[in-house]
Amino acid sequence: MKRNYTHIKMYGEEILEMRESGCTQREIAEHFGFKDKNVVKYFLKCERDKQETILTEKLAKQRGRKPAITLAEYKYENKRLTMENELLRNFLRLCGRR
Repeated sequence: MKRNYTHIKMYGEEILEMRESGCTQREIAEHFGFKDKNVVKYFLKCERDKQETILTEKLAKQRGRKPAITLAEYKYENKRLTMENELLRNFLRLCGRR
């Protein structure tokens, strides 16, 4: 049994317009002479998936700026790192590495 392929992308815009105007999938399939409504159903599903992907990509890109670090936060981080370095130096001295 040979499979009948339908070049549905040629009718893409028309299908979307008909769907927005309130036509059912079956009516659209009959209008274009497709074998059954599943052709239209899967086309519409793919279009929804594309739109969803576009939206999620836009949201992922719009993360926004990182909050600015204040001078107090820089000082605190600097103090913490100096203490950490001192601890590591003391540990290495006790182990006899330096």
